[in-house]
Amino acid sequence: MNLFVAVTDNNWFKYLKSIQPDEVNFWQPNSTRKFNVLKQGELLLFKLHSPLNYIVGGGVFVRQAFLPLSLTWDAFGEKNGTKTIEEFKDRMSKYSSDNTRSFDPVVSSLILASPFFFEESNWIPVPKSWSSNIVQGKTYDTESFEGKILYNSIQENLVIESNQSQSPRYGEPQLVKPRLGQGGFRIGVTEAYHRRCAITGEKTLPVLNASHIKPYAQDGPHSINNGLLLRQDIHTLFDRGYITINNENIVEISKRIKEDYGNGKEYYAYHGKKINNVPDYEEEKPSRGFLEWHNENVYIG
Repeated sequence: MNLFVAVTDNNWFKYLKSIQPDEVNFWQPNSTRKFNVLKQGELLLFKLHSPLNYIVGGGVFVRQAFLPLSLTWDAFGEKNGTKTIEEFKDRMSKYSSDNTRSFDPVVSSLILASPFFFEESNWIPVPKSWSSNIVQGKTYDTESFEGKILYNSIQENLVIESNQSQSPRYGEPQLVKPRLGQGGFRIGVTEAYHRRCAITGEKTLPVLNASHIKPYAQDGPHSINNGLLLRQDIHTLFDRGYITINNENIVEISKRIKEDYGNGKEYYAYHGKKINNVPDYEEEKPSRGFLEWHNENVYIG
């Protein structure tokens, strides 16, 4: 298992520590580089800028995404580490080139679930092998001596700061299944559905919504298999029960659209069609159970 110690903006850390979010976006302006050093469920750790050579927190890595700044803000808001989108833009311009002067620059987002922020008394000094010329970060294998010491220090701090009485367990490091927040759900669904509406195939990102099949307010989880990427109008009709997808991935359009609104020709064109734009991974495809719930509890066909 790997740990990645990332050089972290001090103000970003300070702000997020003050609001204690359930997820964070560790963003990188102007970056088109794929982040391949961590698998989903491994830890990304926050190391403040020199001379504060300490590891001060971290989070569980979920995935990387490349999205326009406006959509990144819509997805995460203050979880980007700033109070307003204007401050977000200003902070980004500090670390980037001319790209951020464009209308809506692309942001590389490293999405982290279950973040933790240590009190200063529990900050961890960087390993001895850390070099002052490291700009972005360094990977540590938990099979190595330094990596194992660092992992155990993180676990010990988590126990101390959660006020648990038991001693930390120093077993073999294991991947953690990330618990997605709203932002992670939105980005995860967008990427899983190849940035296209599951029903219409629309690719214009600003009009696409990550939709819960079973609403979060009714105990529907922020899991990719409880999500569909839908064009805004399709999303509205899906939530109100005029459109559904059965457990064979066939689109059904309610006759009530015409009865209630005297139209709907565009939508009836999708009736009976199978959605072909589904996630590649079986665990991310729409759950039959959630689809059945929507058919039985929301659809008014």
